[in-house]
Amino acid sequence: MRHTCHTCHTWLVAALLASIAFMAVPAPAQTPGSRILVVPFDNTQHEPRLHWISEASAVLVADRLNARGLAAITRAERARAFEQLHLPPAASLSRATIIKVGQMVGASEVIVGSFSLQGSDLAVSAHAIRIDVGRVRPGVSERAPLTDLFPLFDRIAARLGDNGRAVAAPAPDPQNVPAPAPPLEAFESYIKGLIAESPAVQATFLETAVRLYPAHDRAKLALWEVRTEQDDHAAALAAARLVGKGSPYERTARFLAAVSLLRLKRFDEAFDAFKALADEVPAPTTNGVRADAAIFNNLGVVQIRRGATPQAGSATFYLTKAADADPGDADYLFNLGYAYLLERNTTGAQYWLREALRRNPADADAHYVLAAALLASGSSVEAAREKELARQLSSQYEELERRAAADKLPVPRGLERVRSDLETTRAVGPEQAIVNSAQREQRELAVFHLDRGRRLYEREEDREAMAELRRAVYLSPYEAQAHLLIGRIHLRTGRLRDGVDALKISIWSEDSAPARVALAEAYLKLKDPAGARAELERALVLDPASAEAKRLLSEVK
Repeated sequence: MRHTCHTCHTWLVAALLASIAFMAVPAPAQTPGSRILVVPFDNTQHEPRLHWISEASAVLVADRLNARGLAAITRAERARAFEQLHLPPAASLSRATIIKVGQMVGASEVIVGSFSLQGSDLAVSAHAIRIDVGRVRPGVSERAPLTDLFPLFDRIAARLGDNGRAVAAPAPDPQNVPAPAPPLEAFESYIKGLIAESPAVQATFLETAVRLYPAHDRAKLALWEVRTEQDDHAAALAAARLVGKGSPYERTARFLAAVSLLRLKRFDEAFDAFKALADEVPAPTTNGVRADAAIFNNLGVVQIRRGATPQAGSATFYLTKAADADPGDADYLFNLGYAYLLERNTTGAQYWLREALRRNPADADAHYVLAAALLASGSSVEAAREKELARQLSSQYEELERRAAADKLPVPRGLERVRSDLETTRAVGPEQAIVNSAQREQRELAVFHLDRGRRLYEREEDREAMAELRRAVYLSPYEAQAHLLIGRIHLRTGRLRDGVDALKISIWSEDSAPARVALAEAYLKLKDPAGARAELERALVLDPASAEAKRLLSEVK
């Protein structure tokens, strides 16, 4: 006889209602043209002393567009997209690659440009590209002495903001007006600090920028990132605390200081700092995501690490608020499921971990923790499947098992995810694009999206194909063919590691020769001939007549 407590019953009802409401209500669509990606301008003369202006151009134009109410994508988002595509931050890119980057960050428009030195003047040209149709808007050009860098890019941004738009630009956002421009020398040091290759050099440039202009709060926040990357959390805390009251960056600096306190295990201080931010008037939403989601997430992490109290609240209390604020963020959903498992609530853990895996099927830790939750509830066969997938996706699996045994817990401590980005702006996720899916049979809908995705893939319409395939995976997380096509798209666009992850999921879901051959191709591109050979030999076991497997195997050195 299975006993269900009143609390568990209440939770199940609430979860079911939340699930139905989430699935049935369409999310608001993004407004066309609402997101603009500015990529670093080309240094056409390859002038070494002007190298920093490539990045400066993107920063300045994005700042000015945001001040005009045109939502330009942050530098952090752009840097993440470049990293995922394995692109150098200041690379000179083809139009096709630029459009791929724009698609990754959910932009509908990309601004590109170039500059050159003509005598003592800097000459700048720029134009915008509409991603949906690939149409280039009319270009703009300006020139001015290098000492007038800020006014020069003010004019470029103003003309780009107005050029070729069907409607007038939105009114400027009073909360997003750039801080006063620093001296040019300090700004140059700041930009060089952003793009330097080693953390030590980055820190030197950023400290110079602050020394030259003590009010340079953006340099202080960039220094926080460098010190955090170096695991010097005391120095990071000091950098964040340099930002004074009344600064446009004060709230961000307080949040980052609280993150440093958390990293330093000063849990009570970290909790108080996050709680103070959470109790203030919440910031407005961005693309449907409340700006306090990261704060609630980190409050939950503090409670996981120091332990909950009746006065302060449980980890799941705060993590539920984070998931409510941003239901599309897989990290928040993972943390919530993980916290439920640590509280021995396997039903809650399974629900939220499955939701996390809908957003990110390649999350090895989520598969591992879900396996532990399933095993604790008696679902040993499904638990074994999840454990096997976790083992395939992560080389850390054995270490996780060892730590769990040492902690005498179903899963080890320390898997919770801290957020250091106060505001997250993301493209609309696949789960938000499915309307009224709670009223339809999921399998039929998954097949529909898979078929559409396959046709789009064959026409090399990768962006549209990926959207359809992600919808299929959302409805059927272990749809092998969808993962195979997703993997092939990643390989075709140069995202090799993402391709490997997707192909491993495809193979685990349903072992097939085509998936093994595709994985072998990925390994060859990653300079791993031994891995490629193993996959091709397995493909020939599955399909001895595979001409592609035979051909590739003959080419493996």
